Amino acid sequence: MSAHIMVFDSGIGGTTVLEHIQKRIPDAQYSYFMDNALLPYGAQTQQTIIGRLCSLIYFIEQNALNVDLIVIACNTASTSALSEVRKITSIPIVGVVPAIKPAAEVTRTKHIGLLATPATVASPYTHTLIKEHASNVTVSLYSSVELVALAEQLFFTQQLDTLKLHKELTRLRINSDIDVLVLGCTHFPILSDAIQAYFNNAVQLLDSGVAIASRVNYLLEQHNFGNKFTDKKKPLQYYATADVLSNKLAIKHVTLIDPSQCVKS
Repeated sequence: MSAHIMVFDSGIGGTTVLEHIQKRIPDAQYSYFMDNALLPYGAQTQQTIIGRLCSLIYFIEQNALNVDLIVIACNTASTSALSEVRKITSIPIVGVVPAIKPAAEVTRTKHIGLLATPATVASPYTHTLIKEHASNVTVSLYSSVELVALAEQLFFTQQLDTLKLHKELTRLRINSDIDVLVLGCTHFPILSDAIQAYFNNAVQLLDSGVAIASRVNYLLEQHNFGNKFTDKKKPLQYYATADVLSNKLAIKHVTLIDPSQCVKS
């Protein structure tokens, strides 16, 4: 399978989703786009995020990248802007939403937590998910922007400021009755081992990576992208809207245009 899949996030967190998709669909072509000039999206307004995603679509079309499917690997962007962005492109788009439903199904204490960015926690879409899929359990909401920065640091430097992590988790005061914690930001699985250690492995962590990979595979089959072949698979291309102070990845710097200049499909 040589479908071209672009995975998008405000930063490096979406690579946690990318890894699941690559494992499920190893023969596809991949691009990864991070809008790190506005990192973190959890601190941005809904209209700003919609505008940036509009500019992303314009970038894809103007550069003839031939993207077959886009994965918005950002809970904040998915819960606040996905429906609007789908209106401006014919490219299939898969979003990421917090794993509220599976968490409500596996909890034994009937008390789950959602750890996400402030924007995701405040999103009406998130509250609809809770109402529809977790009405029989208690759901406590916790928001953090600091954890996004810590995840970025760990990814690029392989070093984690454990004191800062513990300080932030302590500040959140996650209820001791919670036995399942939903990682509602794609950055947070980067910290999963450290978060598990903080809770002495007493809390189960859930994210949406496997489910998203399954959804992407299903859509590729539905659109017959599995029959699209190229002579040679290209290496994974990384794009970023701001400089990345790391030599870990070969990243192409791009500038997204003002969304008011976007030409709708």
